Amino acid sequence: MKKKIVVIGGGPAGLAAALSAAKHGVSPSDILILERDRELGGILNQCIHAGFGLHYFGEELTGPEYASRFVEQVQAAEIEYATDSMVLSLAEDRTVTFVSPKYGFCTVEAEAVILAMGCRERTRGALNIPGTRPAGIYSAGTAQRYVNIDGYLPGREVVILGSGDIGLIMARRLTLEGAKVKRVCELMPYSGGLARNIAQCLNDFDIPLYLSHTVTKIHGRERVEGVTISQVDENRRPIPGTEEFVSCDTLLLSVGLIPENELTRGANIRLDPVSGGAVVDQHCETEKPGIFACGNVLHVHDLVDFVSTEAENAGASAARLVLNGAEEAQNVCPIKVQNHVRYSVPQSVRAYETPDEKVRILFRVDNNYRNVKTVLTADGVVIASKKRMVVAPGEMESLEVKGDALKKLYQAKEAILSLAEV
Repeated sequence: MKKKIVVIGGGPAGLAAALSAAKHGVSPSDILILERDRELGGILNQCIHAGFGLHYFGEELTGPEYASRFVEQVQAAEIEYATDSMVLSLAEDRTVTFVSPKYGFCTVEAEAVILAMGCRERTRGALNIPGTRPAGIYSAGTAQRYVNIDGYLPGREVVILGSGDIGLIMARRLTLEGAKVKRVCELMPYSGGLARNIAQCLNDFDIPLYLSHTVTKIHGRERVEGVTISQVDENRRPIPGTEEFVSCDTLLLSVGLIPENELTRGANIRLDPVSGGAVVDQHCETEKPGIFACGNVLHVHDLVDFVSTEAENAGASAARLVLNGAEEAQNVCPIKVQNHVRYSVPQSVRAYETPDEKVRILFRVDNNYRNVKTVLTADGVVIASKKRMVVAPGEMESLEVKGDALKKLYQAKEAILSLAEV
């Protein structure tokens, strides 16, 4: 089988990328979306809470409502898709091998591939928590699926480790379903979730948040009977004498998301060690020509609205490549980060004959800061800056570069993105 564009993943990123490619001139019959779940929509299908679409659609939607808008557009455009389809491998020459009930064991030769596989949750095995292995330990996303899709309540007395957005949302959800969420513990001295989720999910329901605390032991043999919680020092090591036993029958883990990049590694695409996703340019193209990445497989986003915008960029870029051919870059300027900036996307900017109107750089910081400014230098000269009253690790930041600043960035040998005091 041959296709112009193959999109791996039928979640919000994959759907938006496929639609964008079709809008930019690629025939819908030349696009194939491969989704391993039984239906399109990805993780949004189990996110029944509101708060989606405020930026993209200008109105508040639930996750399934947000996803359904894109699914309906894909179906109306007659873009081909296959659900229950597991991609087994991706080769450097953009050959995709997958299995599905519809096609059986199949190989597709694509002119462009868009990676949109999303991310998965970090599990207990990555945390090294001492104790037995009883029933009642779930990742927050698994518990969300049990409650919202399958209709099961995972427990009655709950402790949540980690303050990521899924954990905060599940604290509220379980409370509404009648469970008692005793506390949310966070290893870091700051929360990893959005400020609005802390306000709406914890503060509004009087659920305590313990910063600089972690679970140091799990009690129980057949079922969780309780956990030992300890305070940690500045090196994130438990402080002796601060142990406290908290009885519970369920422990939820909301301890971070990992971009699902096994296929990316198989294609020998270089990954950013901090973001966990592929190294890309401003068009979401990886270092392997014709392979693009977008959404949570590229880096973990706060809001699905930003995923859709990024995916549209990837889809449009893939469409340009398959319709007009590959364009040789006249200069490649790597973007390095320092002074409290953890990573940036894109990691480089490529200068082509047809320049971009603007380039948007997304980044995250390593702690909470007040009255700071983001500074972008090109070959040692400041070309763009942006003042911020407050920045936090749980909130993605952005810096737009355009006009003369973008021209200087195109010509530079190296750019540095950093945080500075005002």
